[in-house]
Amino acid sequence: MFPWFDIRSINLINFLFVNLIVTVVVLGGLLATIEKHLPTAIRQTFRYGKHALKGSPDRLVSLLEVPKAWFKHFYVFAALWSVAGFAVMMETYLTGQPARDYVIAFLDTLATNKRMVRTTPTETMVAMTLITLQCLRRFYETWFVQVFSSKLKINLSAYLVGYIHYFGTIVAILAQAEGFTRAGPVSLPTNGYRFEPSVRLALCVGVFCYAWYHQYLSNVILANLRKDKAGKVVSQKHSLPTGDYFDAVSSPHMFFEIVMYVVLFCVLHRNSTMVYVLLWVLSNQLMNSWLTHQWYVENFPNYPKQRKAVVPFVL
Repeated sequence: MFPWFDIRSINLINFLFVNLIVTVVVLGGLLATIEKHLPTAIRQTFRYGKHALKGSPDRLVSLLEVPKAWFKHFYVFAALWSVAGFAVMMETYLTGQPARDYVIAFLDTLATNKRMVRTTPTETMVAMTLITLQCLRRFYETWFVQVFSSKLKINLSAYLVGYIHYFGTIVAILAQAEGFTRAGPVSLPTNGYRFEPSVRLALCVGVFCYAWYHQYLSNVILANLRKDKAGKVVSQKHSLPTGDYFDAVSSPHMFFEIVMYVVLFCVLHRNSTMVYVLLWVLSNQLMNSWLTHQWYVENFPNYPKQRKAVVPFVL
């Protein structure tokens, strides 16, 4: 329509993540400082789950709420989308050829056609494998481990953000990878792509696996609070979790989410979009963990004073 305007010249993925960061930081800051003066609609939109708004709800906002159990829906999407991204990456690197043209055109549209190669095949393969393992585990947890309350709601916007996050993260990992841009060497090396493991990447994988495992343990502990010894769900109430990293922080699952994305950033540190992904995860998890910690302190009079909100011994 406008010959002077090409949407492919705009990095839409960066735009999405920046908007998410600004929204969380601004609204989170308002909640932390002047929440009692904010309109009910804003407070109700931002608060959900155990720290949902108390008092009379806003009728219009209530119409835009869905069951919190719907969280499991976007992990179906995340699992499928990450596996698709993993398959495209493996096809590209195993054949030693650039990604298919429709893949590059898709990335051009979402992450600008001016993309440059910033990550090696080894870094891309490590990051794509780790995020795929995370998505598959979260799919398993939400469908077969976690117990969602039938009464709790979330705002539709929070539900949709889950899709945006995983969609954007997978695109971000591939967007600046060798073999997935139109920029770079005219021809590939004679022997195809080079794979170069390093001590840095090995350490990253080790830290990620540690965080991955302990996040799983945290979610199992939370789920077991609502189950009997036989594994049957007997309650939907919120109880005080103990064990593993719950003895140090209120939300170890959020802490390890942060750790895993710090690792992904360390793997893909030259990828300019990953800093926005990391900042989004940091802002979102820190705000949610603060609300969760506040809720625990308010609802459990004998809540352990040594427990921090999210970072052991620090925050």
